[in-house]
Amino acid sequence: MSKEQTNVIEYIVCVIGAFAERFSLTNAKAYKYLHDYNGLEFLTKHYEAEHTLSIDDAVDDIAIICHRHGGALTL
Repeated sequence: MSKEQTNVIEYIVCVIGAFAERFSLTNAKAYKYLHDYNGLEFLTKHYEAEHTLSIDDAVDDIAIICHRHGGALTL
């Protein structure tokens, strides 16, 4: 695995944890929610831009994306 792939994975794991904490979910439930409503796809696709923002900003962004794709959690 390349260093870039490792960085992406570590970043996504960190954002999932922050998302879980913000919405009082377990990490597993946060992962499922983000997977089901395109949050993980968004983070992966836009990693280059998102990782330059704060973790709180990234959580805000994926909450908005998930809501647009049918997720019930809102800011």
